[in-house]
Amino acid sequence: MHTVSGGEVAGILVAVFWAILVSFLAVALARLAQTLRATTKLVADVTDQAVPLLADASAAVRSAQTQIDRVDAIASDVQDVTSNASALSTTVASTFGGPLVKVAAFGYGVRQALGGHKGDVPVKAPRRSVIVGRTVSRRDKRDLRKKKD
Repeated sequence: MHTVSGGEVAGILVAVFWAILVSFLAVALARLAQTLRATTKLVADVTDQAVPLLADASAAVRSAQTQIDRVDAIASDVQDVTSNASALSTTVASTFGGPLVKVAAFGYGVRQALGGHKGDVPVKAPRRSVIVGRTVSRRDKRDLRKKKD
């Protein structure tokens, strides 16, 4: 019978420990390799989908820039038309406005001279206010103020 010394037991324990450690490291490396493969596949899929999306986005930006350029041209044309219309309005007002006002004033003066009498003008009804459920005319208000003073 052979007895096992303490050094041999220690050697066997170290060997078993290293075998278990290597087994755990092998499993961890296998899982890491699987994760790296999945990540590589995911990155490849994202790249395959991102390139067309970026191309479409670039085309959309170019189209938007073209539309903005068109709108800018239209806005400048509208500004030109607006300034021309303003100038035309000023010209028409200065050309016809003064004489038309004079003709209207002359017509008003003729009407007043021919038949307008102040007696023909209807008298306005006095303004009334409601004070605590009672109607008071302006004249009554003045009378009330005088009484207070």
